[in-house]
Amino acid sequence: MMTANVRTPKKLIEVALPLDAINEAAAREKSIRHGHPSTLHLWWARRPLAAARAVIFAQMVNDPSWKWELEHPGEIPPNNIKASWAASRNRLFAIIKDLVEWENTTNEVVLEKARAEIRKSWRETCDLNKDHPQAAGLFNPERLPAFHDPFAGGGALPLEAQRLGLASYASDLNPVAVLINKATIEIPPKFAGRPPVNPEARTSRDAWSKQWFRAQGLAEDVRYYGRWMRMVAQKRIGHLYPPVEITSDMAKERPDLRPLVGQQLTVIAWLWARTVKSPNPAFRHVDVPLASSFVLSTKTGAEAYVDPVIDKDTYHFAVRSGRAPSQAREGTKFSRGNFRCLLSQAPIDGDYIKAEAKAGRMGERLMAIVAEGRNGRIYLSPSSDQENIASAAHPDWKPDVEFFQQALGFRVGNYGMTKWSDLFTARQLVALTTFTELIAEVRKQIVADAIAAGMIDDQTGLDKGGEGASAYAEAVSVYLAIALSRLTDICNALCRWEVTKTQVRNLFSRQAIPMLWDFAENNVFGGAAGDYIISLGNMVKALEKLPARDPGVSRQQDAQTQSISAGKAISTDPPYYDNIGYADLSDFFYVWLREPLRSIYPGLFATVVTPKAEELVATPARHGGSEAAELFFLGGMTAAMQRLAELAHPSTPVTIYYAFKQSETESDTGTSSTGWETFLDAVIRSGLALTGTWPMRTELGNRMRGQDSNALASSIVMVCRPRPATAETVSRRAFLRELNQVLPEALDEMTRGSGDDRSPVAPVDLSQAIIGPGMAVFSKYAAVLEADGTPMTVQAALRLINRFLAEDDFDHDSQFCLHWFEQYGWKEGRFGEADTLARAKGTSVDGVKQSGVIYASGGIVRLLKWAEYPSDWDPVGDGRLPVWEALHHLIRIFKSEGESGAGNVLAAVAAKAEPARQLAYRLYTLCERAGWAEDARAYNDIITSWSAIESAAAAAPKAQQGNLFG
Repeated sequence: MMTANVRTPKKLIEVALPLDAINEAAAREKSIRHGHPSTLHLWWARRPLAAARAVIFAQMVNDPSWKWELEHPGEIPPNNIKASWAASRNRLFAIIKDLVEWENTTNEVVLEKARAEIRKSWRETCDLNKDHPQAAGLFNPERLPAFHDPFAGGGALPLEAQRLGLASYASDLNPVAVLINKATIEIPPKFAGRPPVNPEARTSRDAWSKQWFRAQGLAEDVRYYGRWMRMVAQKRIGHLYPPVEITSDMAKERPDLRPLVGQQLTVIAWLWARTVKSPNPAFRHVDVPLASSFVLSTKTGAEAYVDPVIDKDTYHFAVRSGRAPSQAREGTKFSRGNFRCLLSQAPIDGDYIKAEAKAGRMGERLMAIVAEGRNGRIYLSPSSDQENIASAAHPDWKPDVEFFQQALGFRVGNYGMTKWSDLFTARQLVALTTFTELIAEVRKQIVADAIAAGMIDDQTGLDKGGEGASAYAEAVSVYLAIALSRLTDICNALCRWEVTKTQVRNLFSRQAIPMLWDFAENNVFGGAAGDYIISLGNMVKALEKLPARDPGVSRQQDAQTQSISAGKAISTDPPYYDNIGYADLSDFFYVWLREPLRSIYPGLFATVVTPKAEELVATPARHGGSEAAELFFLGGMTAAMQRLAELAHPSTPVTIYYAFKQSETESDTGTSSTGWETFLDAVIRSGLALTGTWPMRTELGNRMRGQDSNALASSIVMVCRPRPATAETVSRRAFLRELNQVLPEALDEMTRGSGDDRSPVAPVDLSQAIIGPGMAVFSKYAAVLEADGTPMTVQAALRLINRFLAEDDFDHDSQFCLHWFEQYGWKEGRFGEADTLARAKGTSVDGVKQSGVIYASGGIVRLLKWAEYPSDWDPVGDGRLPVWEALHHLIRIFKSEGESGAGNVLAAVAAKAEPARQLAYRLYTLCERAGWAEDARAYNDIITSWSAIESAAAAAPKAQQGNLFG
């Protein structure tokens, strides 16, 4: 692609973003389920729609500064010009703030305002390049550039590009991801605005007048034919899911069941415990349970548990009402992977269990039955009839496909499970294969109904570009198959029973397939979670809200060799080194999708399992060790990024998401992560240069790391442009000199904000945000050479950038406190060490003690916590007031009196306000790296509220000695 002499306006995303609004909307979106596209089908590590929408908008829209900077290269803009830019950015920020709200996902007024802004910027860019020799091909003012995501995954980015008015292209190596994107961006526009073809909708009273928007008609047909499938399936296999009758004998032991005698209750779930032969020779003939807990419900007023009743060398399970005793809460488990024999109390260690399982001697036994009563769940003791019905199920087909035993996050292979079919009970296999067969059956009926509704019978399928009756029937079948695939996530033998919410929980609560000892088998006709119609209904709600506008294309392509990106705007979310094994995990769904869909998409479902060899994930077991896996990832990701650098439309920067793994942060060297460094290395090797990085909170706040730390920011959005072929090579010294020029100004802008157009970056995000301007300097050069002439590594550059945050620029007492805190925190240390440090920092222990920030007595020294500072402190009369003291008094008063009280303090110590703010950032970074979450939170809170405290300080009366705090 010829891009010489192309003039490229700076984009908004290269200058400023309303991060707080984006992050708040992204965090809120994680709790939204009904109608969210993520409920169409599971995919791992999706980006929030709010973040995707904001990023794509900001990379397509010109920054207000672009024209002046092109006309005045290298000049400093006057203040009145900067003020004008700030006002214009605020207008764009207002659009983004509306755009990211979940309620505006289908708000055409809000969306059209954003689309109009994108079109305006595009016309400006075209006008700027109207004399370019290839302007007609690259800069047609009547046609926006299309969008492409070469690692489309769950499809958030292509979907939001389509919502913003761009022709959207998605590609992925994984066929499940390709199918999800077909279902979100490719199929809905084909049939947008059409009424449903099912006879019920066609013969309704309002059929002649009702309007169908977006994919609502298609969604209605999916709902109708899905209900038909469930009805037929229940007729065929309903006998495997019988109700349970409450008998008088049952009521004798359970008085609470007396009102229900004679009633037949719908079973919600059957709860099973896996079993192995007892290791005790005296009970070797007994299959003893491996139960992690015998608790069934902890709901107040509805508590229940399983009581294992032992009779010599036999046992049976009885369900009791009431709060479970301690032994019931423990089940038969006494440590991770280790159990005890229910009969003899003999230990059953993990190795024994694995050996028994691999020898085919692991079974299961019914522990309890959960039924739907008048006022909630009823817990019943198991019966031999119910157990016999389950064992009588015999599937005609099952996915006997082996999975990779060393896959990331897989544990079940240790227990004799080697094929996907091993993860399901026989009854579940029968149910799933029945629904699979019905998809093929119903397709013929949909064709007939579509023709009857007036749709052309061109006998051309979806894969060939058809839009008639055959293609429509196939489209409906795709969604019915996706509903079946969704069902497998909650219809397998690795689903747990949630005792607080009293329902079956799906397998993929995280990106792994762990072993589960006691599991819940749902009723696919039970009317609760795990019913096919429930899975279908949740999916249909998402389908109804899809934009279904502008063309969309989803293809199976390897990102390393694809050519789809040519001339397109690009935003992408690549795999994260070794975090998630997408291909291995997605086979769980693929083996079920392949059966009903390979006649519709023969190329997409040609292979028995998803492609693995080319997948860009660093899996040591697949590549022969960690080092080989890293080289594979680096080489493949570099090739993929190189395609983007070569093919992307020259007018628009490429945006790339990376989920930063906070647990890999190292306190001694700054932010360090093998995956992050390798990924960044690949980006820079590819010929891309960074022009910015934005930290975004795109992960669930309740993830394991987040529960115990202040690690809130979880993703970096990198903004990149191709590095010029004429890029220079510079020395380490020159690189450091430029860093020292660029980073202070960048840090000041990040921590203070830039006028009215940008809020400060929170301390929790600072170590990631500073990477942007630092790596922008590093990546613009062909190479930075070390003293010995070797090229500087990305890791070395990152350490130099992060080290900048550690530079000290405080008074001597504060420097002493800072370095003492870095070593000891709030703990005690020896006087001798304190004396040595104080001398090095140009102060003394007695002097620091005089300032009131340390305790020093009896050869012991420690820093005082802010709660220990005196409440009668008067800053105006404080003769020795280091920045350290001012900051911690500020925190103390902020915690007790809020922003107004802290504002009074800040007004009194105005000269120390800026150093105090910088110290708070420095201390936050130090605490976060050390894992001191509570302390980090205090510094984060004061910085987050800094603007409000400054406003309160400006309004505070001038302080006088002795009257500041009354």
